[in-house]
Amino acid sequence: MENSDSSSFNIPSIKFTKLFINGEFVDSLSGEEFETIDPRTEEVIAKISEGRKEDIDVAVKAARHAFDNGPWPRMPGVQRAKIMMKWADMIEENIEEISALEAIDAGKLYSWVKAVDIPLLANTIRYYAGAADKIHGQVLKASMEFHAYTLMEPIGVVGHIIPWNFPSTMFGAKVAPSLAAGCTMVLKPAEQTPLTALFYAHLAKQAGIPDGVLNVVPGFGSTAGAALSSHMDVDKISFTGSTDVGREVMVAAARSNLKPVSLELGGKSPILIFDDADVDKAAELALFGFLFNKGEICVAGTRVFVQEGIYDEFEKKLVEKAKAWVVGDPFDPKSQQGPQANKKQFEKILSYIEHGKREGATLLTGGKRVGDKGYYIEPTIFSNVKEDMLIVQDEIFGPVLALKKFKSIEEGIISANNSKYGLASGIVTKNIDIANTVSRSIRAGTVWINCYFAFGDDIPYGGYKMSGFGRDYGLDALHKYLQVKSVATPIYNSPWL
Repeated sequence: MENSDSSSFNIPSIKFTKLFINGEFVDSLSGEEFETIDPRTEEVIAKISEGRKEDIDVAVKAARHAFDNGPWPRMPGVQRAKIMMKWADMIEENIEEISALEAIDAGKLYSWVKAVDIPLLANTIRYYAGAADKIHGQVLKASMEFHAYTLMEPIGVVGHIIPWNFPSTMFGAKVAPSLAAGCTMVLKPAEQTPLTALFYAHLAKQAGIPDGVLNVVPGFGSTAGAALSSHMDVDKISFTGSTDVGREVMVAAARSNLKPVSLELGGKSPILIFDDADVDKAAELALFGFLFNKGEICVAGTRVFVQEGIYDEFEKKLVEKAKAWVVGDPFDPKSQQGPQANKKQFEKILSYIEHGKREGATLLTGGKRVGDKGYYIEPTIFSNVKEDMLIVQDEIFGPVLALKKFKSIEEGIISANNSKYGLASGIVTKNIDIANTVSRSIRAGTVWINCYFAFGDDIPYGGYKMSGFGRDYGLDALHKYLQVKSVATPIYNSPWL
């Protein structure tokens, strides 16, 4: 583990720790608070107001009033776009402070957040701002004597529940399209990482987003999240997180007012590497595929299947690269991997590593904690795995990889699909026929050919099977916050139908 140079880094003071409801920072009605922890040091960063059911009720009431009576849904799209553009600019103006908050709250690499996550968040807001004045219905050619058309109307009050692994990215993926659509919303950030969401709410107010349109209520899933999912006055829930919690969200939505739900859930993504691949490039891609963001990414390529002709060479190179990977303080520019985001996740990952050893998989490298302070874990690679092992079937959400050999294309496809999940996948080959066949055969929402983590504001993203349904990004995300209304009026004596 690298020595930290973060002692010279000026960690910002925490300005926003309360609930943001109806344009104001307020204490929770109970007065209760919870601690948010720095995963580098295991020390308390700040105490955050804890939103509960009664606070969700107040926030939803504010969002409902803003939707039913406020200017945001009635504003011309170009005016919404102008405010959103200003908000994006303000986020970039505060990039250093925001990036530091993300690093100390989520253990993310400061340099990466500053160079990638926050600029991408600002661009996501701009992308959907550009769509705000391009929401159009259609004129329909009715088969009877009617003039018919469709209207695209905002769905109403949206409840967003976002995870702790990409607090800023997920904030933008949910909030930007729903704002562009003209919705109002209540967002519950993960209790582990509430700091940046509250900062964005402050900037939203300054940018001119009207009171009640964006409300941020930190709290726990079993209280605040459950209250949002089951609220009778919330019109839509968008959730990103674990499959188990996604199921609870869906049940709550069904038992309340049958609100529509979109779920982006777990993954256990396969990467298929074929004999014709450049071994060094394939190893680099596979390494990044499971170690990016310390493995805390739902599309992590944690099942790597390598064709037998290059398997031995690939395994050797991958292990070499993993051993050279730098685990250290996220403020150290040399660090490639920071600490796991929280203690619970840290302990879960270590327990899965022990499972892998007990099940008989071969531990090629890693498997241990790094240092004695902070939630750091070595890059860990298992080989000789069987597909029914827990480390192959379960989403570990950490720097742990299962490596397996395959013979034929057909065998590789079967292995890739042998999962309850279907979020993403990778293919490494120089053969266009293999790429075409395999990309059509894998049951996953995203297939990356000779690349990995190729995201974009205009590329829809979501899952098959138990990885959920609905899409973030692209115009698909905008449409899930819109209702289609059909309007028909009689026409008389028209020469044309």
